[in-house]
Amino acid sequence: MTTRKALFKGRDWLTTQEWSGAEIETLLDVSADLKRKFKRRLPHRFLPDQTIFLMFFDKSTRTRNSFEAGITQLGGHAHFLTADAMQVSHGESPKDTGIILSRYGHAIAIRHDLIPGEGNSYMREVAKWADAPVINMQCDVDHPCQTLADLMTIREKLGSNLRGRKLAVSWAYAPSYAKPLSVPQGLIMLMTRFGMDVTLAHPREYPLMPETLEAARENARRAGVRFELTDNMDDAFRDADVVIPKSWGCLDTMGAAPAESLRIARQHQDWRCDAARMKLARAGALYMHPLPADRGNEVTDDVIDGPQSVVYDEAENRLHTAKAIMALTMADAEIEYEPGDWGA
Repeated sequence: MTTRKALFKGRDWLTTQEWSGAEIETLLDVSADLKRKFKRRLPHRFLPDQTIFLMFFDKSTRTRNSFEAGITQLGGHAHFLTADAMQVSHGESPKDTGIILSRYGHAIAIRHDLIPGEGNSYMREVAKWADAPVINMQCDVDHPCQTLADLMTIREKLGSNLRGRKLAVSWAYAPSYAKPLSVPQGLIMLMTRFGMDVTLAHPREYPLMPETLEAARENARRAGVRFELTDNMDDAFRDADVVIPKSWGCLDTMGAAPAESLRIARQHQDWRCDAARMKLARAGALYMHPLPADRGNEVTDDVIDGPQSVVYDEAENRLHTAKAIMALTMADAEIEYEPGDWGA
C-alpha cells in the first residue's frame, strides 16, 4: 500500500457535519492504521509529551478509557476532570476554562450530554476562546466519537461500499435513566452521508431534535439514499442489514423532568430487540449498540451475546477512532499512515 500523510492540526471535532466526507475518510484510514499498529505492538508515539484535558459532566466507561489509553499509547498524558471538582461547578465561564486549559496543554475534550440546549453550546463557547482543539466526547446534539467507531465497524464487516445497505436506528425500552439523544442523532446524520438507507423508529413521544432530522434529510438527498421515519419498530427492522436499537429520553422532559421520560417509556416496554425481531432483518444482519446496553429491556441476552452481535468490536474501535482524532488534531508533524483495507 502507498503511504499518505495527513495533518488537521488545531481542528475542533464537535460534530461530524463540520468535517467533509474526504476528511472523515482520512480519520477512518488513520483509525485502521493505528488499529493495525496496536495489534502488532508497533510504537506509534505521534503525540510525545502532549497533554489532553478530559472534562466530564456525565459518567463514562468506554469514552474515558478510550481517550486515556489512547493518549498514553500516542505518547501523551490525559487529565481526568469532573465538573463537580472544577470551578465550573462554582460558575467559572467557558471562556476562562478554555483559555487557561489550552495554555496548560494541547487539547480539551468535553462530555456534556444530558441537557438539551446546553452541551454543544458549552463546547462551542470553550472552543471559541481556546487555542487548542476541542473534542466532543458526547453532547446533546451528537456523539461524533461513537458514530465514527460505528461507521468503522460497519465497514469492517460489510465493506466500504455501503450503498443499498439498510440501517435501522430504533428507540428501545430501558427503565434505568433518561439517556441522551445524541447517539441516534449522530447516526442518522453520519450514515446517510456514507451510502446507507436509514430508517429511524421511535414512539411518537420520543422525537429527535428537528435540526438533526433536517440534516439527515439533506444528507440523504445529496447522497441519493433514503431516510425514513416510522413509529413501528418491526417496520424499521424489516430487511435491515444493521440494527442499532437503544433507548433515549423525551426531548421535552430531558432537562427539567427526566423521570417523566421514564414514566412514558413504561408504556412502550414491547420496544425490545429480541430473536423474533432479528428474524425480520436480513440473514446475518449486524446487531450493534454503543453500550452499556440495558440487558433484558433494550435487548435480550440471546441477541447481544449471539453470533450477529458485534458490540465488542464496536466498543474496541472506540479506542482506535479516539486515537485518530487526537493524533490528527494535536500532532505537530504530519502523520504517515497506510490507507484502510475495508474488506467484508
